[in-house]
Amino acid sequence: MKLNINKGAYPTMITPYNENGKVDYGAVKALTEWYWEKGCDGIFASCQSSEILFLSLEDRVKLAKTVSDTAIALAAKNPERKKMSVVASGHVSDDFDEQCAELNAIAETGVDAVVLISNRSDIENTSDEKWIADTEAILAALPAETMVGTYECPRPYKRLLTEKMTKWIAESGRFAFIKDTCCDADEIAKRLRILDGSGVGLFNANGQTCLESLKSGGDGYCGIMCNFHPELYVWLCHNFKKYPEMAQKVQAALSMCAFTENPVYPVTAKYHLSHHEGIPMSLYARSADRRTLTNYYKLCVDQMKLITDEIKENIKNLK
Repeated sequence: MKLNINKGAYPTMITPYNENGKVDYGAVKALTEWYWEKGCDGIFASCQSSEILFLSLEDRVKLAKTVSDTAIALAAKNPERKKMSVVASGHVSDDFDEQCAELNAIAETGVDAVVLISNRSDIENTSDEKWIADTEAILAALPAETMVGTYECPRPYKRLLTEKMTKWIAESGRFAFIKDTCCDADEIAKRLRILDGSGVGLFNANGQTCLESLKSGGDGYCGIMCNFHPELYVWLCHNFKKYPEMAQKVQAALSMCAFTENPVYPVTAKYHLSHHEGIPMSLYARSADRRTLTNYYKLCVDQMKLITDEIKENIKNLK
């Protein structure tokens, strides 16, 4: 089967807010346009980076639709380029009926795939069989034409895919996307062997193992650091075979940069985007206190930009 979404680099969409704490949909559009300008192949909207645990269903749905509609409009203005694929989740509830309602609402936004959070099936984490049964029930409650994905979201706990779960996904005919958070190059390679020929795209969330996963046949990167230097992930995903030596150097830099992803995120991303990229947005976040963005963390982000800007120049000079 052919992968029905783009391969490549997918940022995990952050949610901009106004100073009053409400979602700033003007900034959402501007950020989507920035991802496009940087060459991103897709966007994961209404995900953990979007602070979905802190958003109403209305905002989770509106965020996904705003991103999807903006991606469609950008592609219409630039017919020479493929539209960014948009996948979206917003899947947070414990109750089965509530899960079905929120996932159907996301499906109605027109996104390319609706992403199920892996820890929402078999919430008690009892067995592979129960997980598969719960996920089958969710799929049955969605329109038959809706393509889906799954995401090993760390909150409220990380439910990693087992070999049996991965085989079921590969054989289901419904899945287009996996956001992999196992952070283990050997395990990713094993999963890719299971998925081979299924049409399911595996996108690695871990910056440190990105190149290794691409070499094993992975379909791209989907993670936090595309909010800082997406061009480098775009380049790596599409050029690692053509320029193997430079790919190793780019990966080494990305690996070190990725260690900055945890402190005060997503406030650090909002600082970078507003301070360095000129996207008007507040530093306000619901999952992190912007007052903890110290000068130390700002300095780390500033220095990271110096490094990545130099790498971008080196890439431009490749022949």
